[in-house]
Amino acid sequence: MLVVGPIQSNCYILGCERTRQAAVIDPGGDVDKILMALAKDNLHCVYIINTHGHFDHSGENKRLKEVTGAQLIIHRADAPMIVHQGAHGGMWGMEVENSPPPDRTVEEGEFITFGDISLKVLHTPGHSAGGISLVAHLVESPPYSGPFRRGNLTGSRQDGICGRYPFCRFHRPDRLPGGRS
Repeated sequence: MLVVGPIQSNCYILGCERTRQAAVIDPGGDVDKILMALAKDNLHCVYIINTHGHFDHSGENKRLKEVTGAQLIIHRADAPMIVHQGAHGGMWGMEVENSPPPDRTVEEGEFITFGDISLKVLHTPGHSAGGISLVAHLVESPPYSGPFRRGNLTGSRQDGICGRYPFCRFHRPDRLPGGRS
């Protein structure tokens, strides 16, 4: 996990040891830090995944995509948000570039697969209408579980996530947090 951007959001890099393919999850800032982490582990980013469309989780989509050529993925409901994230950042007094449009939008139950890793998409609206959580069944690593219960930004609905996925009511040590650390 990397802590990135002006709001100090969590960014995850998940890589396949065999193929060296990787996904960068929520590149909210500090693209150079993200690229250094990829290079350190000799990983090639094939996917950029936004767990939701707020700028603190998608602020470096454009630069990361330009450098890596990775495909950008987000839930259909939040796709319009990222291409206008500059306005959202402006509301916070921050200069943020708009993201390119996604290469792929995902829905509940779909899988994002790279190398030997397959991530199942759970639609977890609440923090935003298109919030997703990702579940990976990995031998030696805990699953990434996406953002839970932070509802202080545009489009938040506190009842959305835990009403749909009651397991998120309790912090579990095998789940990694979204949002700020």
